[in-house]
Amino acid sequence: MVTTTDYATQATLKPNVFRRMWTDGQLKMLLIFLPPALLVFTVFVILPMLQAGFFAPYKWSGYGPAPWVLNEDTGREFGRWVGSQNFERMWGHSAFQQAFENTLLVIAVSLLIQLPIALFLALLIYQNSRINTIFRLVFFLPYIMAEVATGLIFSFVLDGNYGLSKWFSDLMGYETAFFPLAEKPWAFYSILAVIVWKYFGFHMMIYIAGLQSISKELIEAARIDGASAIQRAFFIQIPLLWPAITISIFYSVLGGLQVFDLVMPMTAGGPSNSSHTLVSYLYNFGFVRLNVGFGSAVGVFLFAVGVVFALVYRNTVQRGQ
Repeated sequence: MVTTTDYATQATLKPNVFRRMWTDGQLKMLLIFLPPALLVFTVFVILPMLQAGFFAPYKWSGYGPAPWVLNEDTGREFGRWVGSQNFERMWGHSAFQQAFENTLLVIAVSLLIQLPIALFLALLIYQNSRINTIFRLVFFLPYIMAEVATGLIFSFVLDGNYGLSKWFSDLMGYETAFFPLAEKPWAFYSILAVIVWKYFGFHMMIYIAGLQSISKELIEAARIDGASAIQRAFFIQIPLLWPAITISIFYSVLGGLQVFDLVMPMTAGGPSNSSHTLVSYLYNFGFVRLNVGFGSAVGVFLFAVGVVFALVYRNTVQRGQ
């Protein structure tokens, strides 16, 4: 039973908390930095998402007033209401189906190839030493590079006229040069290779941080008991590393849904729309071709997929972590 004294205690607790936060400077910092962050987040995240939802049922080029604004001369809206036709057209478009398959392939390669490589290397170099520090730096450097710069570099590296492809063709004695970025399905395979090369260092550092948090006494006790390095890895380190692995999987899936910056400078979705991901498909068929309503429908679909995955993953795999 709640007494009057309990209510009085609860009433005086909140003012004391705010007073303490003000005295410590926490409330001041919150008032200084929170409003600008909320403003930026609202302008660049919340409003575009709401606009995409509004534009999705319209056929609109993006020019002129908003599609629901009436033309004073004709009395008709600038954009034509099409309802769910944009979504139906999206599902029936072969280029969208290819982009969706490519996005799933990016996620699969990230989970089945990129993460195991990162985990294997983390197990090799997680201990603090000078040579391990050098290896960490070398493996992490690709992640620091900007995605567009990386895509441009590999577009030259894989060029059949003067890049690595020409050197390989000459080495093998081929008479004709090989252009991997202009051939199906080599174009998207090349993008997958670059994705693995660029992002495995990020996941490796996550695993290294997790491995370094494992008790050294536990590892030493297992070694004294006769456990080999492989046994220690599979029965002690990897199970204890599961929270870090779940975070890495979460980043890999969401990152796979957002691949764009590497695709555009390397192939721009070609040849014949064979290397599009969902985001590059949205950009090419929505905004480059001035079909904002259709692009917004693709954006709504992509947003829904990301939100559903995040909620399901958080409430199942990462529950209690």
